[in-house]
Formats: sequence, C-alpha cells, structure tokens
Amino acid sequence: MVLGKVIGNVWATRKDQKLTGVKLLIVRTVDLDYKEKDGFVVAADSVGAGVGEIVLYCTGSSARQTEATENRPVDAVIMAIVDKLDKDA
Repeated sequence: MVLGKVIGNVWATRKDQKLTGVKLLIVRTVDLDYKEKDGFVVAADSVGAGVGEIVLYCTGSSARQTEATENRPVDAVIMAIVDKLDKDA
C-alpha cells in the first residue's frame, strides 16, 4: 500500500466497457509528513474519496482485489481514506 493525496479527477467518456461506472482519480504519492513526492497515478476509487483527501492505494494485481475492481482492467485502486496517521519521531 502507498500513501497518497487525491489531486484531481479524470473524465473519460470513451473507455472500455468494464470501466463504466468506475470513478478515476489522480493521486500523488506523499511521504509520512504528507509532503508531495514526484509522480502520480490514476487510480480507480473504491471508497468514495475526493480531491484533497489522503488515501491508501495499491497497484498491480492487488488493485483488482476490491469489490469495485474485480475483473476490471485497472492497475491502481484507492482502497482507504486516511483519518489519522501516527508515527514515532
């Protein structure tokens, strides 16, 4: 799992039928202090996340393990919205 911040939406009116109804969000990776890092991913949203929220996402075959993404052509999925993060030092 990777920590990220939702920074935008993706709209695609023409897409594979298996993506119909899937909300796509742009997620930038962040560090433990929520500082944005280089790079981003377009992820399918399985939890109702929105712009500005800190989320957990995964990629690869794990991205197809949620109810919302099973048997769909996705390589990244948001599977949690982070409420709080505690860390030592």
